[in-house]
Amino acid sequence: MPAPIELPDLAADPQRADPGDAASGELLFIGTATVLLRFGGFTVLTDPNFLHQGEHAPLGGGLRSRRLTEPAMDVSELPPLDVVVLSHHHGDHFDQRAADGLPKDVPIVTTPHAARKLARQGFTDARPLLTWEHQDLRRGDRALRITATPARHAPGPLNAVMPPVMGSVLEFGDSRDTDLRIYTTGDTLVHDRLHDIPRRYPDLHLALLHLGGTKVLGVMLTMDAAQGVEALRIVRPRHAVPIHFDDYTVFRSPLEDFRRAIDAADDVGTQVHYLDRGETLRFTADDLSR
Repeated sequence: MPAPIELPDLAADPQRADPGDAASGELLFIGTATVLLRFGGFTVLTDPNFLHQGEHAPLGGGLRSRRLTEPAMDVSELPPLDVVVLSHHHGDHFDQRAADGLPKDVPIVTTPHAARKLARQGFTDARPLLTWEHQDLRRGDRALRITATPARHAPGPLNAVMPPVMGSVLEFGDSRDTDLRIYTTGDTLVHDRLHDIPRRYPDLHLALLHLGGTKVLGVMLTMDAAQGVEALRIVRPRHAVPIHFDDYTVFRSPLEDFRRAIDAADDVGTQVHYLDRGETLRFTADDLSR
């Protein structure tokens, strides 16, 4: 298990804006699976993808996908980060703009495969996790634990040729209690091991759903609308925000499909919040507990 990351007190860094207190926070949707999350004194970035509209993301094997949207901000506009959570190292999740613009010493919690690629790109603090391993961050009496959860990027034997991917559960609190649990699915399909997540975390406050119904050579590689609804039935978060949709040419299941599927489902007890790129969900821990 990686050693805990000890962070300085916010008052010791006058350039760092206060990212929130123990009870309130905000989630800014930048685009694709890139989210800037501030809660409990921590600032977290997920899956940094800052390519511009018309640029191409390499997907491996000589395949590329063209970006159809603009990110809500450039990497140079980010606030100081405490940690990056990277589900896997694909061109639409960690691009050359991120590689060039992020500080090389920023802690990045990710898969062992991605950690090796990051090291070759000059990043010095990649923190590899296997499934169910965790990385702790501490700032004074506040704590953040990031735990890797199962994910499957392709069906059947094809999964073996895809880059390994992880979901993650972020638990914000202190040494005694957890105030907030956020689950991000990573690029996954619905699969049997998703059922292990609610067994370990029966009280998830918020889920970030990677959707899009990504298809490459006719094979679906991320959840479409129907699988997104099924994932909510399995994991049972109180709230959810769909992300990773409509951004690239390989995304074949638009957000509108998911809206219709949710509206038609009468057995999903999750409140879904829809964000456009650049929109922010502001919340308190109490808000997401209802």
